[in-house]
Amino acid sequence: MSGGNIYNFTSQHRSLQPSAPGQALGGAPSRTFSLSARLDEHLDLIRQDYELMATELSDVRSQREDLETKVAAQINELTLISNTVLELNSKHTRLRQTYEQEVTALRAQLQEAQRQVALAASAHHPVSAPPLGPGGLPPGVPSQHDAYYARDAREREMKETRDRDRLERERDKEMAERDRDRRREQLGREQLEREMRHRERDARDAREAKRVKVEQTKMDRPEHFSPAVGPGMPVAMPAKLAPPGPSTPQGQLPPQLAAERGTPRGPPGAAPLPSAPPPAALPPPTGMDATASAVAPPAPVSSGPSFLDDLDPATLPSEFKKDGSDWWAVFNPNTKRVLDVTLMHSLIHETVVCCVRFSADGKYLATGCNRTAQIFEVQTGRKSCVLVDESSGRTGDLYIRSVCFSPDGKYLATGAEDRQIRIWDIQKKSIKHIFDGHQQEIYSLEFSYDGRLIVSGSGDKTARVWDMADGSSKVLAINDQDSLSTDAGVTSVAISPDGRLVAAGSLDTAVRIWDVESGQLLERLRGHRDSVYSVAFTPDGKGLISGSLDKTLKYWDVSGLTRGRRERRDPEKGSLCTMNFTGHKDYVLSVAVSPDGQWVVSGSKDRGVQFWDSRTAIVQCMLQGHKNSVISIDLSPAGGVLATGSGDWHARIWGFTTMA
Repeated sequence: MSGGNIYNFTSQHRSLQPSAPGQALGGAPSRTFSLSARLDEHLDLIRQDYELMATELSDVRSQREDLETKVAAQINELTLISNTVLELNSKHTRLRQTYEQEVTALRAQLQEAQRQVALAASAHHPVSAPPLGPGGLPPGVPSQHDAYYARDAREREMKETRDRDRLERERDKEMAERDRDRRREQLGREQLEREMRHRERDARDAREAKRVKVEQTKMDRPEHFSPAVGPGMPVAMPAKLAPPGPSTPQGQLPPQLAAERGTPRGPPGAAPLPSAPPPAALPPPTGMDATASAVAPPAPVSSGPSFLDDLDPATLPSEFKKDGSDWWAVFNPNTKRVLDVTLMHSLIHETVVCCVRFSADGKYLATGCNRTAQIFEVQTGRKSCVLVDESSGRTGDLYIRSVCFSPDGKYLATGAEDRQIRIWDIQKKSIKHIFDGHQQEIYSLEFSYDGRLIVSGSGDKTARVWDMADGSSKVLAINDQDSLSTDAGVTSVAISPDGRLVAAGSLDTAVRIWDVESGQLLERLRGHRDSVYSVAFTPDGKGLISGSLDKTLKYWDVSGLTRGRRERRDPEKGSLCTMNFTGHKDYVLSVAVSPDGQWVVSGSKDRGVQFWDSRTAIVQCMLQGHKNSVISIDLSPAGGVLATGSGDWHARIWGFTTMA
């Protein structure tokens, strides 16, 4: 009985014994190992999430520090602007007080003069009366007593009238001066407000560029043409180029738009554009390699000192000056006067006028300013067309830096700060084509004479030749070794009359000439000491005129490029400067040549326009009328008409004739 019980107990508990050495009971240790592995896996995931969050936190802190720095800078700028506004208000108050005091003093003088006149009229002093004869009449002059005193009264009345008129003129003059001061203050406030808006927009652009860059870093998909990447074009006309000018994210434009921005940023424009310091001056080149010839090239003809240097308009004979209502012209007394100039129309715009260009028949003038291109009838001055791209949005500036009519007059090409070339159907007022490809602002456009091609120049160091039929382009890049360390943005382009050459002026002081068909660089013309802002071929195609921030123009003999086959050559050897045009007091921003080749005309930041004899480089006439930089000029292909665009928000049409 007891033995059976023992047997049953052993049978019941046999399953509890390990079946093999080292085997765990009930699988407990294996479950422990599995839990440990899963715990380690979760800890690794938590560690990775923590590291990712730490990296993102570091990026956020960096962005926050950048934003705080920019906000502090903006606060400082706003404080400066506020102080300036307060100073202007204080000045206005002082001027008003001074004016009121002067008016009070003038009124007191007027009252005193009236009182003296009244006293003199009420009591005649015996000494002043003539001796009386019989009957109380002057001796020997019967019946003239009344006439004598009537004449005396008339003289007193005339004197009172003259005094009153003089006081009224003085009062009107004071009121006019007060109104001018008030307008200056208003313009100053508007300029400050524009600058504040530009700075705020630039700060937003910088923040957006930073955000895009961070997102691209996280996504590991960098954008090659991001606004935060790539070289910048000067202006802000520019802040190198700056018309004028003026929001150029990568740089600035000509001092033209800029300096006077209300004035846009960018070349011609610029702007005149506020201007940054011009590029460092380069030593003058020799024009030829020393090994090319044992004989140095002849020195170019120079116009010498300007006749304006020692000019006194007050002593200038009337035949050498001409005055208009708000303009004047002086003619060189040292040479025979053969030119007459008159103002035809003054065309008011709402912003800086960055560019002007005539149609091929000379009947129309196109202008470019902020967001709009406008077309005027030359003879009447009537505005016939306004072109606006509504799809570009309505906020922020978008200055039209260049305009150009097609030879048949059906289309107008515009180049703007948004890096796009728009081809407008003028009759329909709609965009026919948009050419994209430039990476910075477009500063210059030129149609070929047959209308098949259009050339553009941009701050991205390239000119491009576009085919109007299919929109394809050929890139003419500035990539020579010495341009890599300097800003070589293209400010101006021109096509030779035969359509075979493209010339471009750039910020690195050089003028370059390419072969259109092959895209080969043929010439690199050096001689200017500062950025070249404008180039123009002569009508015969044998000469090229360039205008520079060094205040001069130069004539380059390029006839060697127009003869025969243009074989591969050394760009540094070839065309020479044969004439220097000197006389402007500030940057030369635009040049043009008359259709007959007789005149070279230039516009400058000194607000003047000068007519030069193209054969001698001597100034014939200096024209003044604009109140700010003359950013752009053009001569009508029909002859006898000049157009000017300025940072004073006006374009003007002038007529000129050559006298026998």
